[in-house]
Amino acid sequence: MGKEICCSWACCSNQRTEPQHLPAILRREMSDSRPIGVFDSGVGGLTVLREMRRQLPNEHMVYLADLARFPYGPRPQAQVRDLALGIIELLANMDTKLVVIACNTASAAALNSARERFDIPIVGVIAPGAHAAATATRNGRVAVISTEGTRASQEYVHAIKEANPGVVVLGRAAPDLVDIVEDGDADTPRADAALAETVRDVFAWGADTLVLGCTHYPLLRPALQRVIGRRKLRIVDSAETTAGRVRRIIGVNRLGATGDGGVVDVLVTADPQRFAAKAERLFAESLPEPREIAYGPRAVTAARS
Repeated sequence: MGKEICCSWACCSNQRTEPQHLPAILRREMSDSRPIGVFDSGVGGLTVLREMRRQLPNEHMVYLADLARFPYGPRPQAQVRDLALGIIELLANMDTKLVVIACNTASAAALNSARERFDIPIVGVIAPGAHAAATATRNGRVAVISTEGTRASQEYVHAIKEANPGVVVLGRAAPDLVDIVEDGDADTPRADAALAETVRDVFAWGADTLVLGCTHYPLLRPALQRVIGRRKLRIVDSAETTAGRVRRIIGVNRLGATGDGGVVDVLVTADPQRFAAKAERLFAESLPEPREIAYGPRAVTAARS
């Protein structure tokens, strides 16, 4: 699961192939140009969005960052659930064909409730990574680092054991890592120091597989590799695995877009300039200009220009 994510928002490889045995007019009719919604409390979900862009380059995507309520990790699960349901309602009202909860904390708190409430497909980031980890481990010992909210939910434990009941799981909260990434220090000695104790615990426990249980954490890969050094540890992150699941759902349900799509719209609930600067610093590239919107949990309000 250590594959590098694509470094460009522009359309790139892995073009979706059409069923060539169908007449051209039928292939066109199968195209679904509605957007895919993706959301997180901050910039971390951009790791998922970027991998989705690599695997689904024709799709129109809407990314929403709830900066007004960042971070989700320390919040009570009930509150995170209401926040997430409000955002999903907002995205559903934009006629999205699928929504990705690109946040482990929100996936743990809200995924089941969201699937009961909304008719569109909703994908979280926990199950894809959990299944990949259960497959990757050779000694049956998987460690998960995450925010405190995700660790307390035990959703990774349940999902990994659902995939393989013989696997044992070590959960470790590493809440400081989100702030380190958001501060632009993901590839610095500060990140190395924050990761060192956690990695020591992982090796002491005997894990051969480590799940990065927060969408911010893939940006820590350079620091993580320095801390791991020559030791062997399989790394699983949710960006690639979640994008792969979205691609399969889009394909099975014939929801794919064709043609020259690939548009990305960016929405934020606060500080659009700060979000744009942070995203550009972390990913070394520019996103479309963010548009600020206002919403209340489970109640969409008018957008601000």
